[in-house]
Amino acid sequence: MIFLRNNLTLYLPFNFFNNSITTKVMKNCLFTLILLVFLSCSSTKTDLKIIEGNAIGTTFTVRYLTTKANNYETKIDSLIAAINKSASTYIPTSDLSKINKGDTTVMADANLQEVFLKSAKIFKETEGAFDPTIGILVNAWGFGPEKPIENLDSLKVQELLKYVGFDKVKLENGKIKKLYPEIYLDFNAIAKGYLVDMVSRMFEKYGVKNYMVEIGGEIRARGKNEKGTPWKIAIENPNTDGSRSFATVIELSDESIATSGNYRKYKIKEDGTKYVHTINPKTGYANESNLLSASVISKLDCADVDAYATAFMEMGFEKSKDFLKMHPELKSFLIYIDEKGEMQTYKSDNFDN
Repeated sequence: MIFLRNNLTLYLPFNFFNNSITTKVMKNCLFTLILLVFLSCSSTKTDLKIIEGNAIGTTFTVRYLTTKANNYETKIDSLIAAINKSASTYIPTSDLSKINKGDTTVMADANLQEVFLKSAKIFKETEGAFDPTIGILVNAWGFGPEKPIENLDSLKVQELLKYVGFDKVKLENGKIKKLYPEIYLDFNAIAKGYLVDMVSRMFEKYGVKNYMVEIGGEIRARGKNEKGTPWKIAIENPNTDGSRSFATVIELSDESIATSGNYRKYKIKEDGTKYVHTINPKTGYANESNLLSASVISKLDCADVDAYATAFMEMGFEKSKDFLKMHPELKSFLIYIDEKGEMQTYKSDNFDN
């Protein structure tokens, strides 16, 4: 009789089951076999691989553990190219840029369709706080790829608001249709999280069980790090002086985290007025709420938490806190300014880090 395992062959006597002596031989042989297999498995080295680079206007870092010589850099580059071709507003030849310019023949690919449908869901849940049709105002205020409008006044803002509202666009037969040709879609507030999901799904496909994917601060982690402990993620304080400090450190276990804030990306006009990059889709203005930073954690896709974090910045602290109570699938760490003008932090009730 022949047993095959891990390329080891164990030969046993034919009358093995009928003889106590051969039974003893079998036990000894099996012990030796198990020991050899154990030594063979324990000698397999698990390496930490790190891939870093630039993607969709930001930087990324990918860490994963593997016992194989596989290098996923080329595959990650292909995923970046795919999302750029699909949903970039900075590449004139992308599908989304063509749609924004009025090309009605463009068929949305699977990536653009998924981003669209996620956006529609979160637009509805947040009562319009998350709204990718804000693109025309993002450009007008000088935070997008198009030329900003000089001396933007309230009358012009009100005029542009006519073209804002995700209920004014729809996905029909694979095409994105707009109520007005002037509507400008901007999925940048969900695209980083979606690319994180694409890379994570690639790892899942190839059986990588321990990884951390970070793109522009949006993260998904699974399994353990190289030390055999959960991946640890630091949430930054909203410092405006260029320094970096941390408000708290959390552990991610098969979860996504996204953080949105206005403390780095903003503009100061000549009169001293501060304009932030998170545009309020209801007022059309680029003014700060009392929420300085919103970090959202969930087992949902990173694209989802990316969108929720953006919505919270528009909603402000009180509305965000109420929203969290209605959505136990979300955990959140919020940094806000209280009525006394002092900075405070808030953890949702289910925040267990």
